[in-house]
Amino acid sequence: MLAPERGDAWVRRLFEKAILGFARVELEPIGSSVRGGMYMDWQVSAETGGIADILPGMITDIIIDDPALGRRLVIDTKFTSVLGVSRFGGASLKSPYLYQMYAYLRSQEGRDPLWDQASGLFLHPAVDVRVRESVTIQRHAIAFATVDLAQGVQAIRRELRVILSGADPEGAYDRAN
Repeated sequence: MLAPERGDAWVRRLFEKAILGFARVELEPIGSSVRGGMYMDWQVSAETGGIADILPGMITDIIIDDPALGRRLVIDTKFTSVLGVSRFGGASLKSPYLYQMYAYLRSQEGRDPLWDQASGLFLHPAVDVRVRESVTIQRHAIAFATVDLAQGVQAIRRELRVILSGADPEGAYDRAN
């Protein structure tokens, strides 16, 4: 961790790859499709000559399709705190994250039925913090969750299974999914 090439970006990618690997090991054997680093196109209907060179792309971290449930989950891993500070000083979800997921989900509508009802999940590491919050915006559930890395390996695995399934024993997280 002390090597210069192992800075914040390296740790962020490591967390993303760990979640991708976990999802593949846990979910592919039971029939889910797990993809990492998927590039998504904007559904452009008209464009000027130079826009293709400057239009930002969209690359998701992880997409999980569960054909048995007819469910698509778009996961964006973040290696930061799930909460920021609102302009009034209280805790707040970070609005750029919400805008990002909203763009992922709404920009792909009409491509296939899974996109029309896709859900989003922001997954953050944490230590001694548990967040399970969700909201449904225009038919798309968007959840914010933390996985507590201070736990033992088996507890982390159990927690990730619950988070990725969208089921929460306490029920708060599951209501929007």
